[in-house]
Amino acid sequence: MDYFELLLLGLLVICGISTCLTKNLLASLVIFMAYSTIMSILWALLKAPDLAVTEAAVGAGISSVLLFITLKKLRDIRRKANDEKDKLS
Repeated sequence: MDYFELLLLGLLVICGISTCLTKNLLASLVIFMAYSTIMSILWALLKAPDLAVTEAAVGAGISSVLLFITLKKLRDIRRKANDEKDKLS
């Protein structure tokens, strides 16, 4: 096994663990995107180009965009709740 593949596998494990342990949702989302990118590189190295393209498109692309939109909407909801709470006080 190449050192490059071992490095990618180590980074994959680190990204997986840090995604779960990170308290900041935005940082966790960026780490998740890095995880998907590393996974697509590993699929390409394993000579599975169909899985590599799918992982890059769905894992790092579409699902990350959807999670960014969800995170923005959550922050807007929290901001509105805090504004209403301040008005009542």
